[in-house]
Amino acid sequence: MIHVDGGQKSGSGTIVRYAVSLAALLGQELELTNIRARRDKPGLRPQHLAAVRAVADVCGGELEGAKVDASRIVFRPGSRISGGHFQWDIGTSGSTTMLAYSLLPIACFAESPLTCRISGGLFQDFAPSAFHMQHVLLPALRGMGGQAELEMVRPGYLPRGGGIIELRVKPVGGGLKPLQLTEQGNITSIDGMSLSSHLQERKVSDRMAAECQRALAAAGHSASIKPVYDSAAVQAGAALAVFARTDTGCIIGADGAGALRRTSENIGRSVAGRLIEDLATGATVDRFLADQLIIFAALARGVSRYRIPRLTEHVETNLWLVQKVLGVRTRVGPDMVVEVEGMGYETERGNDE
Repeated sequence: MIHVDGGQKSGSGTIVRYAVSLAALLGQELELTNIRARRDKPGLRPQHLAAVRAVADVCGGELEGAKVDASRIVFRPGSRISGGHFQWDIGTSGSTTMLAYSLLPIACFAESPLTCRISGGLFQDFAPSAFHMQHVLLPALRGMGGQAELEMVRPGYLPRGGGIIELRVKPVGGGLKPLQLTEQGNITSIDGMSLSSHLQERKVSDRMAAECQRALAAAGHSASIKPVYDSAAVQAGAALAVFARTDTGCIIGADGAGALRRTSENIGRSVAGRLIEDLATGATVDRFLADQLIIFAALARGVSRYRIPRLTEHVETNLWLVQKVLGVRTRVGPDMVVEVEGMGYETERGNDE
């Protein structure tokens, strides 16, 4: 049995989601204790519970003690990772993308293609947006041999949620390839989308886009941002995302969600500021992709190298987790280049169940 202390490092839900995914891939039982011990509301929240149940569904596993507020669970994975069609509803505005991140590593190695619809929140603080997953993470994964697409069926915001995403993943053939991305290169374009629901009269999408473009222009960057107005969401809300593309193959993103008393102009300036900050470091990935790639690099065949903007607690946590569970070697150099010696999951285990 794998034993993971969920109170280590960031003490966050990241440990819950990725530990369960890795245990499913390894086919080993997992005991997870001190779940989210360092968070204001420790224990499993509805979105984390939905994620671990989804992983159990896909691999035919069993869960012990899995309920809201639980500080300890035991996960017993099944003998095979199936594909097929699934549907999950978080039941709150909890992050749909976080559940999708939990499934993505195991879906890459499933017996057949996996399609799932997930209902909940798509845009909020402290969680990756659907835009970032669509336009940053999944293209990076495709560069490693992964085959996954995300469709935003309906936007969803705090506090009611009600958004829907559909994730489609094909199994990788021959395992994942390592990522080599150490030079940022020259920016070839910056584009993005400015989305708002039920806010067209206030021109929220146009205002977010215009302010973001102004802030980027002041830093010497031109950007093309498309305003989009939606009326399908169950409540009003807004989200902005921009992506810088370079001639070395980097896609560096920044995004932000609307919130009560947060103006359109504030969102535009803050998103532009985050992109400018990450670009100025010479990084080849943004601050979010920096930690998201670690689990895939650890499963890949060979050494992955990429330059991060800064060392965050999520980067440290994910590096610690893959070292502990998979036994892979990792390091972060003084130049902020992350190195992960992947285990070659497909080669070493493959479909040997």
